[in-house]
Amino acid sequence: MDLVIKNCRLVDELGEYHIKVENGKIADISKTPLKGDETIDAKNNYVMPGFIDPHIHFRDPGLTQKEDFKTGSLSAANGGFATVIDMPNTLPKTNTYDALKEKIKIAKNKSVVNFELQAGHNDLEEMKRMVELNPISFKIFMDLEDDESLEKIFKDLSTLKETTQYNGLVATHCEKKSIVESKTAKLKEKKENDAIDYTYARPSQSEDESVKQAIELARKNGLRLHICHLSSIKSLEMAKNASKNMQVSWEFTPHHLLLDNTAYNIYGTFIKTNPPLRPKNESVDITCLDEHSIIGTDHAPHTMEDKTKGVWASSPGIPNLETVVPLMLTEVNNGNLDLKIIPKIFSENAAKVYGLENKGKIAIGKDADFTIIDLKQEGKFNIDEFETKAEYSPFDSWNYIGKPVMTIVNGKTVMNKL
Repeated sequence: MDLVIKNCRLVDELGEYHIKVENGKIADISKTPLKGDETIDAKNNYVMPGFIDPHIHFRDPGLTQKEDFKTGSLSAANGGFATVIDMPNTLPKTNTYDALKEKIKIAKNKSVVNFELQAGHNDLEEMKRMVELNPISFKIFMDLEDDESLEKIFKDLSTLKETTQYNGLVATHCEKKSIVESKTAKLKEKKENDAIDYTYARPSQSEDESVKQAIELARKNGLRLHICHLSSIKSLEMAKNASKNMQVSWEFTPHHLLLDNTAYNIYGTFIKTNPPLRPKNESVDITCLDEHSIIGTDHAPHTMEDKTKGVWASSPGIPNLETVVPLMLTEVNNGNLDLKIIPKIFSENAAKVYGLENKGKIAIGKDADFTIIDLKQEGKFNIDEFETKAEYSPFDSWNYIGKPVMTIVNGKTVMNKL
């Protein structure tokens, strides 16, 4: 069956459009009405290319009490996302051929949205086997590795690029292990710790040193670098400078853009995440977003028990899939963001970085992934109404203006609140 979406508004275009879908692809875009077996009335709302979240943790397998691919993908669809990229720090880690193959099987059976998987690093021979399964990139948690091992990992990835079909893209969690360990040990000497101490246990300096190192190692080894959840303004400046003569990209989370470390005094360990919220004068914020930016939610749900074990033992991570789009649309309505960058920061730019050539734009021949936005719908977040298993969010009860009301994946509606 073919599908027509009628009465669409498109960013940067005047008037109403009609979009025809055949076999999961965009077949026609017209100002004159089109006919199809099925019709969806967009009701003059904005239709955008299906949103892509390049950074999620669905916890499947091994930690499914926190989230699984079914609940996580439903959460993504509810938040307006048609495609997600899952991280490798599950149980077992997705750093072997067998583990990657098993996760692909799990995701195919459970996911209601498109998915891609990142692979964890391993020895060279195991990574060669993993490349056969087409992971979208390799992920390095630099906060868990010392300098010597990082040298070897980047060198192995360079060899992998030269000897296999690996695309040379490496995604990094940038915090310096030695700095984190030293600062944490010092703070633990205090008689009592407050939640905000976590900021200083993993200071901006640790991110800045790690970003500098990642840039140097990627340049030395001829790799493309993507910096996950960039939170330090100094690190942003380094990444921008490096991007002038090498391929470097980065993503921002909603919590780093909208909150600073004073939020620990309100939310306690519920706001604990890696990298932590920064002091306001050291942190990225909403003014850092431009047409080249990428939003990655770092959707990382935990159980309530996980989040209430004190400053050091509580698990780091915040669920973001169902709040981030309304949060950014609220910034549009408040005059802090231009609507024109929304499809870029949520779809087009991530598609470019990760080589998703059939996604990221509304154009004939592209995948029929769409996110329909009601720019004027107002409401208040209620965590009880979310699809995620997580029962906490710093944005719970925040007011918003603008939200996704329909998510279409390969021509099939997976969320409809139009």
